[in-house]
Amino acid sequence: MNEFRRSISRGDVNELPIRRYEGAVRLVESPEDLKGAMADIRKEIGQESVVGLDTETRPSFRRGENYLPCLAQVATARAVYLFPLQRLDCSRELAELLGDPLIVKAGVSLAHDLRQLKLVFPFEQASVVDLGDVARHGGVGQSGVRNLAANFLGFRIPKGNRTSNWAARHLSPAQITYAATDAWACRELYLRFKELQLL
Repeated sequence: MNEFRRSISRGDVNELPIRRYEGAVRLVESPEDLKGAMADIRKEIGQESVVGLDTETRPSFRRGENYLPCLAQVATARAVYLFPLQRLDCSRELAELLGDPLIVKAGVSLAHDLRQLKLVFPFEQASVVDLGDVARHGGVGQSGVRNLAANFLGFRIPKGNRTSNWAARHLSPAQITYAATDAWACRELYLRFKELQLL
């Protein structure tokens, strides 16, 4: 199917089958985990050369209350890696990934995510693709990850855990699946956009 809709109604989205990421998810909590994650991420060079990228931030319910990102998610072809930013210093490794011109980082609303991440650690970004911008340039009005997944991938991503506490010491299985699904969907969307020659 090489066609896509300029917009998709909430009713149409709700009729689609729900999909969650079902592959390997690795929580990066030790120096050994970090080494393994970066070795796998570097394997993307020379293949599709793209990772899905997303972040989660503890929600604020009071006016003027703001939090920094506490989780970064990176999806490769083989696994999704979750980096709890307050528990392990992975700033050097993530800065290396974000600045690597040979690996595309694909995500939605990335300008905001990257601005917030720069308040956690410094980096220069390269080869970043905001899928929402790509969709808008292609004439698609709705550019959030859920609408894009519905429109281009034909499935619905559940919203359930969006406002849960991402700074919790232990993430629940539901949080882990939610976080992994968003990053995986971003990688899948990039590949679909490439197929449709939208990039």
